[in-house]
Amino acid sequence: MAFSAAGGNPDEVKGDINVTPLVDVCLVLLIIFMVVTPMLQQGVDVLLPQGPHAEKKPGEPKDLIISVKQDGTVFVGQHWIPDKDLPAYLKAEYEKDPSRTVMLKADKRINYGKIRLVMRAANDAQFTRVAVLTENQQAGRRIAQGRM
Repeated sequence: MAFSAAGGNPDEVKGDINVTPLVDVCLVLLIIFMVVTPMLQQGVDVLLPQGPHAEKKPGEPKDLIISVKQDGTVFVGQHWIPDKDLPAYLKAEYEKDPSRTVMLKADKRINYGKIRLVMRAANDAQFTRVAVLTENQQAGRRIAQGRM
Protein backbone atom coordinates (compact mmCIF):
# COMPACT_ATOMS: atom_id res chain seq x y z
CA MET A 1 0.00 0.00 0.00
CA ALA A 2 1.44 3.41 -0.94
CA PHE A 3 0.68 6.64 0.96
CA SER A 4 0.86 10.20 -0.24
CA ALA A 5 3.25 12.53 1.57
CA ALA A 6 0.94 15.47 0.95
CA GLY A 7 -1.72 14.10 3.21
CA GLY A 8 -5.12 12.85 2.24
CA ASN A 9 -7.01 9.81 3.27
CA PRO A 10 -4.58 7.15 4.62
CA ASP A 11 -6.95 4.37 3.53
CA GLU A 12 -6.84 5.51 -0.10
CA VAL A 13 -4.86 3.23 -2.43
CA LYS A 14 -2.43 4.98 -4.73
CA GLY A 15 -2.83 3.83 -8.35
CA ASP A 16 0.73 4.44 -9.63
CA ILE A 17 2.59 1.56 -11.24
CA ASN A 18 5.94 0.65 -9.72
CA VAL A 19 8.24 0.09 -12.72
CA THR A 20 11.36 -0.83 -10.75
CA PRO A 21 10.70 -4.62 -10.87
CA LEU A 22 9.98 -4.37 -14.60
CA VAL A 23 13.28 -2.57 -15.22
CA ASP A 24 15.11 -5.16 -13.09
CA VAL A 25 13.67 -8.04 -15.11
CA CYS A 26 14.51 -6.32 -18.41
CA LEU A 27 18.11 -5.73 -17.34
CA VAL A 28 18.49 -9.37 -16.26
CA LEU A 29 17.13 -10.54 -19.63
CA LEU A 30 19.48 -8.18 -21.46
CA ILE A 31 22.47 -9.58 -19.56
CA ILE A 32 21.39 -13.15 -20.30
CA PHE A 33 21.10 -12.42 -24.03
CA MET A 34 24.47 -10.65 -24.05
CA VAL A 35 26.11 -13.70 -22.48
CA VAL A 36 24.33 -16.36 -24.57
CA THR A 37 24.44 -14.73 -28.03
CA PRO A 38 28.19 -15.14 -28.64
CA MET A 39 27.86 -18.83 -27.77
CA LEU A 40 25.37 -19.38 -30.60
CA GLN A 41 27.89 -18.60 -33.33
CA GLN A 42 30.09 -21.44 -34.46
CA GLY A 43 33.59 -20.79 -35.67
CA VAL A 44 35.36 -17.46 -35.92
CA ASP A 45 33.56 -14.36 -37.18
CA VAL A 46 34.35 -13.66 -40.85
CA LEU A 47 32.75 -11.56 -43.59
CA LEU A 48 31.11 -14.19 -45.81
CA PRO A 49 30.80 -13.76 -49.58
CA GLN A 50 27.31 -13.30 -51.00
CA GLY A 51 25.80 -15.91 -53.26
CA PRO A 52 22.65 -15.60 -55.36
CA HIS A 53 21.49 -19.14 -54.59
CA ALA A 54 22.56 -19.52 -50.97
CA GLU A 55 20.18 -21.83 -49.16
CA LYS A 56 19.82 -21.98 -45.41
CA LYS A 57 20.56 -25.49 -44.31
CA PRO A 58 20.43 -26.60 -40.71
CA GLY A 59 23.83 -27.26 -39.27
CA GLU A 60 24.50 -30.07 -36.89
CA PRO A 61 26.49 -29.75 -33.67
CA LYS A 62 28.97 -32.33 -34.95
CA ASP A 63 29.81 -30.33 -38.10
CA LEU A 64 33.45 -29.29 -38.38
CA ILE A 65 33.62 -25.52 -38.84
CA ILE A 66 36.78 -24.28 -40.56
CA SER A 67 37.14 -20.49 -40.71
CA VAL A 68 39.71 -18.61 -42.78
CA LYS A 69 40.15 -14.98 -41.77
CA GLN A 70 41.17 -12.11 -44.03
CA ASP A 71 44.82 -12.42 -43.04
CA GLY A 72 44.85 -16.14 -44.00
CA THR A 73 44.82 -17.62 -40.50
CA VAL A 74 42.89 -20.87 -40.25
CA PHE A 75 40.67 -21.74 -37.30
CA VAL A 76 38.95 -25.05 -36.66
CA GLY A 77 36.10 -24.18 -34.36
CA GLN A 78 37.61 -21.49 -32.15
CA HIS A 79 41.16 -22.91 -32.24
CA TRP A 80 43.92 -21.47 -34.43
CA ILE A 81 45.68 -24.15 -36.45
CA PRO A 82 49.03 -23.38 -38.14
CA ASP A 83 49.09 -24.14 -41.87
CA LYS A 84 51.71 -26.87 -41.49
CA ASP A 85 49.57 -28.69 -38.88
CA LEU A 86 46.24 -28.45 -40.72
CA PRO A 87 46.42 -31.73 -42.75
CA ALA A 88 47.33 -33.79 -39.69
CA TYR A 89 44.69 -32.05 -37.56
CA LEU A 90 41.96 -32.68 -40.16
CA LYS A 91 43.02 -36.32 -40.52
CA ALA A 92 42.71 -36.76 -36.74
CA GLU A 93 39.27 -35.12 -36.80
CA TYR A 94 38.19 -37.44 -39.62
CA GLU A 95 39.30 -40.48 -37.67
CA LYS A 96 37.19 -39.32 -34.69
CA ASP A 97 34.01 -39.18 -36.81
CA PRO A 98 34.10 -39.90 -40.57
CA SER A 99 30.45 -38.86 -41.05
CA ARG A 100 31.10 -35.19 -40.21
CA THR A 101 30.49 -32.42 -42.70
CA VAL A 102 33.13 -29.73 -43.13
CA MET A 103 31.62 -26.23 -43.17
CA LEU A 104 34.11 -23.79 -44.68
CA LYS A 105 33.70 -20.14 -43.69
CA ALA A 106 36.06 -17.95 -45.70
CA ASP A 107 36.35 -14.17 -45.60
CA LYS A 108 35.28 -12.69 -48.92
CA ARG A 109 38.35 -10.41 -49.00
CA ILE A 110 40.88 -13.27 -49.00
CA ASN A 111 42.74 -14.74 -51.96
CA TYR A 112 40.87 -17.94 -52.74
CA GLY A 113 44.12 -19.80 -53.42
CA LYS A 114 44.27 -20.15 -49.64
CA ILE A 115 40.76 -21.63 -49.62
CA ARG A 116 41.86 -24.13 -52.24
CA LEU A 117 44.68 -25.30 -49.96
CA VAL A 118 42.24 -25.76 -47.06
CA MET A 119 39.83 -27.69 -49.29
CA ARG A 120 42.71 -29.89 -50.49
CA ALA A 121 43.68 -30.60 -46.87
CA ALA A 122 40.06 -31.61 -46.14
CA ASN A 123 40.04 -33.81 -49.24
CA ASP A 124 43.36 -35.42 -48.28
CA ALA A 125 41.90 -36.15 -44.83
CA GLN A 126 39.15 -38.16 -46.65
CA PHE A 127 36.24 -35.82 -45.87
CA THR A 128 33.59 -36.35 -48.55
CA ARG A 129 31.18 -33.55 -47.63
CA VAL A 130 32.59 -30.03 -47.72
CA ALA A 131 30.29 -27.00 -47.87
CA VAL A 132 31.33 -23.40 -48.50
CA LEU A 133 29.18 -21.02 -46.47
CA THR A 134 27.86 -17.84 -48.10
CA GLU A 135 25.34 -15.15 -47.30
CA ASN A 136 22.15 -15.01 -49.28
CA GLN A 137 22.46 -12.09 -51.70
CA GLN A 138 18.71 -11.40 -51.73
CA ALA A 139 18.49 -11.32 -47.93
CA GLY A 140 21.38 -8.87 -47.84
CA ARG A 141 19.55 -6.54 -50.21
CA ARG A 142 16.33 -6.72 -48.18
CA ILE A 143 18.16 -5.93 -44.97
CA ALA A 144 19.93 -2.98 -46.61
CA GLN A 145 16.60 -1.65 -47.87
CA GLY A 146 14.93 -2.12 -44.48
CA ARG A 147 12.29 -4.59 -45.69
CA MET A 148 13.10 -7.47 -43.40
